[in-house]
Amino acid sequence: MKNKVKKFILIGMLLTATGCGYKVIDDSAINKLNIKEINSSGNKRINFKIKNSLMVEINNSINKENNLIIAINTEKSKKIKEKNINNEVTKYEISITSDVMLNFLEKNEQQKFKVTSTGDFMVGEKYSSTLSNEKRLVESLSDDLSIQIKNKITIIFNDL
Repeated sequence: MKNKVKKFILIGMLLTATGCGYKVIDDSAINKLNIKEINSSGNKRINFKIKNSLMVEINNSINKENNLIIAINTEKSKKIKEKNINNEVTKYEISITSDVMLNFLEKNEQQKFKVTSTGDFMVGEKYSSTLSNEKRLVESLSDDLSIQIKNKITIIFNDL
């Protein structure tokens, strides 16, 4: 009796796992896109880094059939994360949020999404070391945002 129940459960799990509608993401689909332009607003330094990263990752060519216009609005917020017993700041938290609007020209389709990346950095002994810690973190978070944006573009383009 127990053996039949185990077989039934195993077959049921196998059927639900195969019929889940899972589809493998086609990363080569991003190579079919041509970025016509990228409009940006908000933090200029972060937007510049994201723009350059997207232009490198999504190869642009004139012969591609799917043109894309991207609009990015980026906001950076810096908050105090920790203070010590003397009420001195020891850690800051930076959160970068990008609102992205995609406009697929050939398909007359528009998509919006939001990506966020958060991290923290330590306050250094000197002000210059604190600034370099912040700059390193912002660069890292910008790279993370550009990867997230590329992945979202891939997912959206595969769904179209």
